[in-house]
Amino acid sequence: MVALAGMALAGTGAARQDTKNAPASATNPVSKRLTIEITGGDNNVTVENASVYLKYVEEKKLGKDKHYALNVKTNREGVAHIPDAPLGKVLIQIVADGWKSYGKYFELTDPGAVIKIHLDRPPKWY
Repeated sequence: MVALAGMALAGTGAARQDTKNAPASATNPVSKRLTIEITGGDNNVTVENASVYLKYVEEKKLGKDKHYALNVKTNREGVAHIPDAPLGKVLIQIVADGWKSYGKYFELTDPGAVIKIHLDRPPKWY
């Protein structure tokens, strides 16, 4: 009788192990992320630690529209990743030390798109 109870417990433990060893793609769907690559200057150097703002509006038929803003930073390669980016018209703004600020509206149709942005040096003040 004790052996049967031990086999029953072993059977449930084996079932739990199988779910833990399941691939992550089977349990969680892979979400695409928007990639923004930022370069600058005449030599196309990567711009690290730049603030990337993504602003969009969720329009509603009744009531007021909702305004959203996401803020991420670029890594050492000058790349910023935005998970689950909204589709439609978005405003992308870039602010970095030593570079001219950038802002432009984009029409996003693919959530896994790659957007390349080139920054210029600011004008000299005399």
